[in-house]
Amino acid sequence: MDADLFDSLSLYLGVGALIAFMLFIVWDLAKESKAGKFGTAILFIVLGLCLLGFIIKAILVQIIGSPT
Repeated sequence: MDADLFDSLSLYLGVGALIAFMLFIVWDLAKESKAGKFGTAILFIVLGLCLLGFIIKAILVQIIGSPT
């Protein structure tokens, strides 16, 4: 395994782990604050939009090329 492959894999695994941890934090925050169904949905929608931005960026970098 070369360094570039290791860097790429560790980046996506690390970011994936952080995303999963953020989902846990939001779920725990909604539960502790007794946000209800609507409040929990709003929290997850906002976080989901941030995750969607990260995914769109990764796709655009693959389509266009290296980020400048």
